[in-house]
Amino acid sequence: MEIFRHHFSSDTDLVGAVSLVPDGVSHAPLPVRAGRIDASPGAHAYPVDLRDHLIFPGLINAHDHLHVNGVPPLRHATPFPNSYAWISAFQSHFQDPIVVAALDVPKSLRLRHGALKNLLAGTTCVAHHDPWHPALDDADFPVALLRDYGWSYTLAGPDYGPPVRQSFAATPAGRPWLIHLAEGTDETAQAELAQLDALGCLAANTVLIHGVGLRETDIDRVIACGAAVVWCPQSNRALLGRTLDPRRLCEAGRLTMGSDSRLSGARDLLDELSMAAARDELDATSLLALVTTRAARILRLAGYGSLAVGAPADMAIVEDRGGDPADSLVGLRRSQLRAVVRDGLPRIADPDFADWFAATGVDAVAVMLDGKPKLLARSLADPALLALEPGLAFVTDATTAARRIPC
Repeated sequence: MEIFRHHFSSDTDLVGAVSLVPDGVSHAPLPVRAGRIDASPGAHAYPVDLRDHLIFPGLINAHDHLHVNGVPPLRHATPFPNSYAWISAFQSHFQDPIVVAALDVPKSLRLRHGALKNLLAGTTCVAHHDPWHPALDDADFPVALLRDYGWSYTLAGPDYGPPVRQSFAATPAGRPWLIHLAEGTDETAQAELAQLDALGCLAANTVLIHGVGLRETDIDRVIACGAAVVWCPQSNRALLGRTLDPRRLCEAGRLTMGSDSRLSGARDLLDELSMAAARDELDATSLLALVTTRAARILRLAGYGSLAVGAPADMAIVEDRGGDPADSLVGLRRSQLRAVVRDGLPRIADPDFADWFAATGVDAVAVMLDGKPKLLARSLADPALLALEPGLAFVTDATTAARRIPC
């Protein structure tokens, strides 16, 4: 995985090139042209000083339900034995006026909210595990999405999503096929991998979401056939009381990570990484790989999770804290990111990057993110959208508002 320490240079011609050029550290230039990492630097680049910073590829969230990130979680006193029990209990939660109000928001806006939640935390590509919606094809959708994939919801109920056997058969072998599986700690969950295998739906392109109920022999089978598991530890702990041991799957290269939605999981992917690191479940370098290179390989996302030539110019920029580069990102909160870049353009960044927004023609507005001033691309600053995201608001204080970029 490429990680760079250098200046960022951005061409004022949005149709032309942008260039990432070194600051004296021994790294090759990282030019950007038309939103992708290119092979040659632009001629008229605007320099952004990023000495003492690290540039990471934009993170990949391998599992989210974008449209339900504003729905409050179901309160429960004890862990559920499996996800089916949680789904059953959740039915009464739909009568809660707060849930009714949350689901009353147009789905297109809820999908954008889920995407914005991810972008604010440095995640620029997401696997959305639900039926496709026209809003996901909007040219200004905040994040890139996994496309041309197959999916089913679960092996047994609810009656939602494509049927398992038909969906798997219709998915090309070169594209990922996703399913919630073994999401539980009881015999029902433990039996699901064998059931999936008996249906002929366990193969190298099978991506199992959660996998908490997988036994050692099941993990052997997953590794042997080249399948993979998306680990969502905070969602698992919230609903089931525990999660899987990630080490064997990680060592075999068959593990990636997702945040699930806030309906059951962590606030965002950065929080998932932080909590996994705090529990010493995997080291920072391994965790970072789960949301970059490993995710890209498992989900067949060509070019993502990398800063290689031809890759999308999606980046998370942080201050270099020294030591292992992964330690400079893993453990951060979203407000500590210096900038998030999508398609070569800044989307949210600290106020001292105002000239960068102006040079690239990105109009920006002043906002507060978790109590810290930021600049947000105006295309993402729909008041109805910001109203859905806790911790994100327009600046109202006159002194801070003076930092707003002129129109």
